[in-house]
Amino acid sequence: MEEPLVPLVPMSHTAHIRSHRKPRRNASSLAMRAGVAGGVLSTLAVAGAAGSANAAEPVTQTLELPTLTADLATQVAESADATQQAAANYELRAERDAAAAKAAKQAKADLADAKKKAEVKKKAAEAARKAAAAEAVSRSSARTVLSAGASTSTNVAAPASGSVATVVAFLKAQVGDAYVMGGTGPNAWDCSGLVQAAFKQVGVDLPRVSQDQSTSGTPVSLSNVQVGDILYWGSAGSAYHVGVYIGNGQYLDAANPSKGVVIQDLSGYPATGAVRVL
Repeated sequence: MEEPLVPLVPMSHTAHIRSHRKPRRNASSLAMRAGVAGGVLSTLAVAGAAGSANAAEPVTQTLELPTLTADLATQVAESADATQQAAANYELRAERDAAAAKAAKQAKADLADAKKKAEVKKKAAEAARKAAAAEAVSRSSARTVLSAGASTSTNVAAPASGSVATVVAFLKAQVGDAYVMGGTGPNAWDCSGLVQAAFKQVGVDLPRVSQDQSTSGTPVSLSNVQVGDILYWGSAGSAYHVGVYIGNGQYLDAANPSKGVVIQDLSGYPATGAVRVL
């Protein structure tokens, strides 16, 4: 019987060297390697998924960012409007407070001025009352002497009531008042309104207008005019202006809107005539 032939496998020329031999990998080693590889792949897959998820987040935030920015801008604008409105309210309140303070200050000044003027008038009236008796006696005595030396004693009559001092004191207390056409006081006058009010202080009722006042009482010449006589400009019965002689070549009248109630020199504006009622 013939022996079977054994096939010859050619060997590497380095097969006899131990370090050059390729170690054989058994099944356990391969399984371990496969497990490790699978774990690595799983880890990479999880990491990739997490990375994908994380990569998606900025996209969401980027999409939401315009909305957040718009809301923030709206809030800033509303806050600015509210601040501006509050500032406007504070400014308006400050203006109102300033106006109220100014009005109160002016009212206080006007009241003080009115009180001062009233006090001056009161003092003038008191002084006139104190001098009334002496003035009345002096004036009556002078007129009595004049009547005794005159050919006609009925031309000048003694006053029935009041005194010249009271009339003059009242007139001087009105100096500085305004001139107003048709004014009869207490702080604004026209010429005849002032004269009428002055003589009313001593119980003498004069007509209201200058034309009629120029014919009231006894006519006197300008050379003999005395304190308390009524001066008029224009002809008697049609006079256009009146005033009262206060002595020393002066008269007091409600002159015109630019001057008001003033004391003036008779030489600067000579009167036409005069009448005496006291």
